Amino acid sequence: MDNEKVKVLLAEDDKNLGTILKSYLEAKGYPATLCVNGQEAFIEFNKNDYDFCILDVMMPVKDGFTLAKEIRSIDKKVPILFLTAKSMQADKLKGFELGADDYMTKPFNMEELLARMEAILRRSKTEEKNSPEGDIYKLGKMEFNFVRQILSMGGEENKLTSKEAALLKLLCQNLNEVVDRSVALNKIWLDDSYFNARSMDVYITKLRKYLKQDPTVELLNVHGVGFKLITR
Repeated sequence: MDNEKVKVLLAEDDKNLGTILKSYLEAKGYPATLCVNGQEAFIEFNKNDYDFCILDVMMPVKDGFTLAKEIRSIDKKVPILFLTAKSMQADKLKGFELGADDYMTKPFNMEELLARMEAILRRSKTEEKNSPEGDIYKLGKMEFNFVRQILSMGGEENKLTSKEAALLKLLCQNLNEVVDRSVALNKIWLDDSYFNARSMDVYITKLRKYLKQDPTVELLNVHGVGFKLITR
């Protein structure tokens, strides 16, 4: 991806860290706008087009989780990377549940943050390129449009996040067959670590809720192996 076209929204209440990170990103060719609280960042996100969001979790006025939820309500695709001083698994899982693409705990290495950011951008570009029009799957009475990231039934639509859509597509491509957990993790998360596996479980739970609209469709756990999407 041409990084000159990638505009970064940076929400960080630590002005020293925010200024350093902004300067670093811009030195690497990524124009960045720094906001010092979540409310300011949300106003900025609505005013301008951004291609990537780096959000601190603990911020005054509006925290990073609330900000991410509001951003996701209007843009399901923009990549979100969380920064936090916390290292609790529960907080990380909450971040992924809100549709985050990655999560870094302070203190962090600037080069590692840049590497993760660029990996997310490359993956987003690949998904875009490999998503031809007509990438539509029928699931019982439901229809899943991967390109639009919409699962619909009887006129009601559920807008999915990028990871939800990628995971559902993989399951649809292997309908009535077992999808191995490690295959799904390596394909969508690019790594089958324990933490990513927990994150994937959160997404599986969310997909199950959407799929419950049609009782003829079921997403099963295959103990010790993976998942199986079936239609009856």
